[in-house]
Amino acid sequence: MGGLFGVASKKDCVSDLFFGIDYHSHLGTHRGGMTVYDGKHFDKSIHNIENAPFRTRFGKDMMQMKGYIGIGSISDTDPQPLIVRAHFGTFVLATVGRINNAEALLDDMLKKRHGQFNERTSGEISTTELVASVISGSDNLIEGICQAQKSIEGSMTMLVLTAEGIYAARDYYGRTSLTIGKKDDAYAVSMENFAYQNLGYHDVYELGPKEIVQITPDGFSQISPPGEKMQICAFLWTYYGYPTASYSGRNVEEVRYLCGEALARRDEGIDVDGVSGVPDSGVAHALGYSHASGLPYNRPLIKYTPTWPRSFMPSDQSERLHIAQMKLISIPALINNKKLLLIDDSIVRGTQTKKMANYLYNEGAKEVHVRSASPPIMYGCKYLNFSRSTSKFDLITHRIIKELEGDNYEKNLHLYTDPDTAEHQSMVDEICKRSNFTSLKYMDLNDMLDAIGLERCKVCKKCWLIDQEDDD
Repeated sequence: MGGLFGVASKKDCVSDLFFGIDYHSHLGTHRGGMTVYDGKHFDKSIHNIENAPFRTRFGKDMMQMKGYIGIGSISDTDPQPLIVRAHFGTFVLATVGRINNAEALLDDMLKKRHGQFNERTSGEISTTELVASVISGSDNLIEGICQAQKSIEGSMTMLVLTAEGIYAARDYYGRTSLTIGKKDDAYAVSMENFAYQNLGYHDVYELGPKEIVQITPDGFSQISPPGEKMQICAFLWTYYGYPTASYSGRNVEEVRYLCGEALARRDEGIDVDGVSGVPDSGVAHALGYSHASGLPYNRPLIKYTPTWPRSFMPSDQSERLHIAQMKLISIPALINNKKLLLIDDSIVRGTQTKKMANYLYNEGAKEVHVRSASPPIMYGCKYLNFSRSTSKFDLITHRIIKELEGDNYEKNLHLYTDPDTAEHQSMVDEICKRSNFTSLKYMDLNDMLDAIGLERCKVCKKCWLIDQEDDD
C-alpha cells in the first residue's frame, strides 16, 4: 500500500521525519524517500529499500540533511517524493493510492499539452507524476489538489510540501487515514498515528474524507472541509495496520482481538490442543479466540522478524510464496501429534495457507483447522491493491464458484456471499478440501463490522459484497 509522514517544526525536523517514515515500513518495501526545506532550498533523497530496511538506506541522509519542514514516504510503486516546478511555484508531492482511470487522465493531460511523462519499462507511468501533472494544470495549488481528488477514480491520499508548510489531503472517501500530532515545538501528520508516539507527539486531529489541511510549525488550519461520505478500508484493521495504530478512534489490536472472540463464539465445541495466529497479523485474532474459548494459546510457527518483510510485497507470486515459507520457522514440539487451530488474517489466493497446512502435516500435526479473520474475498481491491489480483480468478473463491456453477456462474455469485446459504457452505467445504485443512471457517462480515465499531455505511465492504453502491 504505502505510507506518508510529514513534520513542520520550529527546529530541525530531519530526525523526527526519519523515524516517522521508518515506522511506516510495514506498509511497503519498494522505495523510500524524504524531502526537507531549510528556508531556501528543497533537499531530496530516494532509495530502493527492496533488500534493505529504510533506516539503513537513509541513516547517512539523516546526518546530512537539514530543514524545518519535510515530508516522506514508503512506497510500493513510485520513487517519491517528487519536486515539481509549476507555473504557480514549486511544490513537493508524495502519494498513496491507486488510479483506475489513469489512461483517461493521461490522455487528457497530453491533449492539453501539459508536459510529458516518463514511461517505465512496463509501459506504465508514475502515479505520483500523473497526480503532479493534474495539480500543475490548475490555476493554483489548492485548486490543483481539489481537482486531483475529484478527477481520480480510485483512491489518492497525498502530502504536498511548499515553502509555507505542508498540505495534507485525505482521499475522497477516506479509505486511508491521516492524523495530525502535536508537541511543544512541532506538528506532524501521519497515515499511522502511532508513528509519532515515541517522538513526543500526541493526537490532536484526524482528517475527514477529502479534507485538506495546511500544517506549519505554528499550527494547522482547514483549507477545504471534509465530505459527508466515508468508506474507510476494513483491512486497515484486519491486515494492513500496525497493532499500535488507530483509525477513527478504533485501535487495530483491539479490533483484531474482538474479531478473534467473535470467531470463537461461532466455533463452540471444537476439539484442538491449542490456538495460534499466523504471524504477525493473525496473533491478536488468536489471542481473542483463545481467551473467549478457554483453549490455550501457543506459537508453533515463529516469524523470523530481523530480515523478512511482509510476503505480499514482492510482485512475483512465486517469490511471495518462497518468502512466506522462509520467514516462518516451526517448533516441532508444539506441532508433532497435535491438533492445531490456526487463525490467518485472510485467505486470498489460497496458495500460502495450503502450503502452510502441508508443512505442518509434514512436521507431524494430527489435524490442522484454519479460521480466516476475513470473510471470503469475492473481489480484488479497486482502491488500495490489497489482493494484487490481475484476474478475478486469482481469488480462490472465484475459481471454486466457477467450477461449481459453470460458465454462467456470475448470475449466482450473490448466493455465495451469504453465509447462510447451501451454496456458500459448498464453496467453503471445497476450499477446505483442496487446501487439505481438517476444517475451515470464515469470519462473519457482521461480526467483523461489529468489532470495528463504526457506522456500517462508513466502512468499505467491496471485497465481499457484490451489490454495494459504487462510489465512483
